[in-house]
Amino acid sequence: MDNLVALNASNNRFSGGIPTHFCNISPSIAVLELCYNQFSGTVPPGLGNCSMLTVLNAGHNNISGTLPDELFSATSLQYLSFANDDLHGLLDGARIINLRNLATLDLGGNSFSGIIPDSIGQLKRLEELHLDHNNMYGELPSTLSNCKNLITIDLKSNNFRGELAKLNFSNLPNLKTLDLMMNNFSGTIPESIYSCRDLTALRLSSNKFHGQLSEGLSNLKSLSFLSLTNNSLTNITNALQILRGSENLTTLLIAHNFMNETMPDDDSIDGFQNLQVISLSCCSLLGKIPHWMSKLRNLEMLFLENNQLTGPIPDWISSLNFLFYIDISNNSLTGEIPTALMEMPMLTSEKAAAQLDPRFFELPIYLDPSLQYRMASSFQKVLNLGSNNFSGVIPPEIGLLKELLLLNLSFNKLYGDIPQSICSLTNLMVLDLSSNHLTGTIPDALNNLHFLSTFNVSFNDLEGQVPTSGQFNTFANSSYDGNPKLCGPMLSHHCSSGPEKPPLASKKQLDKKAIFALAFSVFFGSIAILFLLARLLVLFKGTSFMTKNRSTNHRDIETASFNSISDHSLVVMPRSMGEENRLTFTDIAKATNNFDNQNIIGCGGYGLVYKAELPDGSKLAIKKLNGEMCLMEREFTAEVEALSMAQHENLVQLWGYCIQGKSRFLIYSFMENGSLDDWLHNRDDDAIAFLEWPTRLKIAQGASRGLSYIHDVCKPHIVHRDIKSSNILLDKDFKAYVADFGLSRLILPNKTHVTTELVGTLGYIPPEYAHGWVATLRGDIYSFGVVLLELLTGLRPVPVLSTSKELVPWVLEMRSQGNQIEVLDPTLCGTGHEEQMLKVLEIACKCVNNNPSMRPPIMEVVSRLESINTGLQTQKSINT
Repeated sequence: MDNLVALNASNNRFSGGIPTHFCNISPSIAVLELCYNQFSGTVPPGLGNCSMLTVLNAGHNNISGTLPDELFSATSLQYLSFANDDLHGLLDGARIINLRNLATLDLGGNSFSGIIPDSIGQLKRLEELHLDHNNMYGELPSTLSNCKNLITIDLKSNNFRGELAKLNFSNLPNLKTLDLMMNNFSGTIPESIYSCRDLTALRLSSNKFHGQLSEGLSNLKSLSFLSLTNNSLTNITNALQILRGSENLTTLLIAHNFMNETMPDDDSIDGFQNLQVISLSCCSLLGKIPHWMSKLRNLEMLFLENNQLTGPIPDWISSLNFLFYIDISNNSLTGEIPTALMEMPMLTSEKAAAQLDPRFFELPIYLDPSLQYRMASSFQKVLNLGSNNFSGVIPPEIGLLKELLLLNLSFNKLYGDIPQSICSLTNLMVLDLSSNHLTGTIPDALNNLHFLSTFNVSFNDLEGQVPTSGQFNTFANSSYDGNPKLCGPMLSHHCSSGPEKPPLASKKQLDKKAIFALAFSVFFGSIAILFLLARLLVLFKGTSFMTKNRSTNHRDIETASFNSISDHSLVVMPRSMGEENRLTFTDIAKATNNFDNQNIIGCGGYGLVYKAELPDGSKLAIKKLNGEMCLMEREFTAEVEALSMAQHENLVQLWGYCIQGKSRFLIYSFMENGSLDDWLHNRDDDAIAFLEWPTRLKIAQGASRGLSYIHDVCKPHIVHRDIKSSNILLDKDFKAYVADFGLSRLILPNKTHVTTELVGTLGYIPPEYAHGWVATLRGDIYSFGVVLLELLTGLRPVPVLSTSKELVPWVLEMRSQGNQIEVLDPTLCGTGHEEQMLKVLEIACKCVNNNPSMRPPIMEVVSRLESINTGLQTQKSINT
């Protein structure tokens, strides 16, 4: 036993077939960890010769084919996993009984078919069975209850059928997790399940269960997560009376049941003191919002949509201090929108979000098969009152809900103006006020909602001009339908340049003086518009210049098209090169050798970057944006204006820009040492290309200061949206400069940070973006945390062309196990800087917290990084 060998090759980039010679080299190999790589091909039969093998983990690769018969000769196996590969075939009952020592069998996320063989019951030591997301079918074998040590059974997303009553769960006293979601099980929920006293998570959703819940369910005192959604259960009053006995219940999902029953409003329904999530949606329930819900003091999310509830929203709702997600849409609720809603702490205070329970759900919550949530903080802050019968005005106190991301008041009977206070909801992403009786104008100040990506005021009685700046130019025309008095360039009804048209009687009274005045106004109005257009083109007085066309031959077809333009103008920013260094576009073309491929020094999602060497020996970086990826000149000019506002020693300086035909050019300072990505991930393994720890710390500090400037100082504040190591550039002294903080916004409306698509780079994208969030300052903090982890580990966030485990979860897992020293870059170990590196690791892990509200602001990150530097200096002074 002393000679047993363990081989851990997980979380790398190994490709090709799994080697077959492991056991020939070392017959005593006991542990073989190959997960999160790029292995392909089939499972080698030779693995069956590893007679001492106890752990074989080859999940999360691209392995295909079937499990070879020879594999089942490895009778010492205790852990066997090929999760999330591409295997198929049947589970061979005659072979699987050879693995009698098996404790974990994980074949989830493949394409296995057929039934679970009866012989599974002979695996007496089995503790975890994962066969989820396959194509298996048939009834569960009754012999499964012979596996008395089972802790987890995960069979979701298959085609299993039949009645569960045939399986005696009372023989599984250690069972903690049972997940049978999305199958075809029928009948009643078996009574024997309720004897599993240690059960913490039970999910039977999306099956064909019917009948009432049993009193036995109250025996599950450890139950934390219960999902029975989308079955045919009845008697909701009985169900709630029983469930209140599960004192540890935090998540209760029983939607799509109890059809057309009445919501119980009995105060005897108490308990549920730990409940955080409750879903009773899509049940067509009658009645009112029940008073017993006022006792749910830890409630965070309330789903009551798609019922037939009537009456007002009760005032006690403001007493639920943790409630941040309210969906009561598509009911028949009445009355005015209560001001009690405007007093909810989680929707009015950012600090309150820090009080949310940071723990993960026992099982992920699925909003659809491809969208799952593991913790409450991943959900947006939502107030959805749409499709009811609310009346009255929108209360002006609505502006207090500053944490809201979605506000839906559509399809009600609201009237009056859109309150100006709604313009204070600066985090709002979705605002739907459609199908009401609202009057007045659309407030111009809604342009302050820089994250607003969905806006709908259709079918009201609004009037006047639709705001034409910012994101309003990006909303669909249908957002304004059904408002005949609205006008604007995006509508068929264009606004007149003068006052509203007078009534017919007044028109007849117009005399020649009025006509002359109108003509006079139009004339000078046109002059003003022409002046503004000219100002827009020049942008800064004295910083544009022209040069005559030259008849030079060009190789690049796009460059050749520039010569059809008689003049080439390059606008240089006022803070940049002096008068004597002004350049023409032709100078830039010559400095890049007509944008020759040999001068390309970088590329990105929006174009290529060229090195330009000027006659005096100075160098610039020229980013050439592809014509099909640019916006109209208005958006481009607005972006240049935004970039011109950002002036800081740790931001790459924008020297100028040029507009030629369909192409756009941005001129930046040239960085001699390229990008941080080059030094960390694209270097040869030699001493010359090695970044020592003090240099890495200096880079982290500089980049954090640049990010702090665009977050906190620059007006308007800028959300970078693509912080990554390749966007941190290094000059000859390795001073860090944040780059491209404006380029990603070239696809956005004027001076907004709105996006309707996922923007960023894989591995750097915060987890909340996958749930429909738009880019935020907290998202930038997450991405910067990933950069800090790159500096510490020397690893990429996600290996190229790999399905390997990402850097963030790997580091967090290692740190939770107390192995944080093992994540540090091996080239830095033994240099005496481990203490400082671990301090930076602590900062990085705070930045990549799954809960955005728990991430530190950038100023705190800057301060903590600077304190490490101070600590180093203090230590040096003491040592000397």
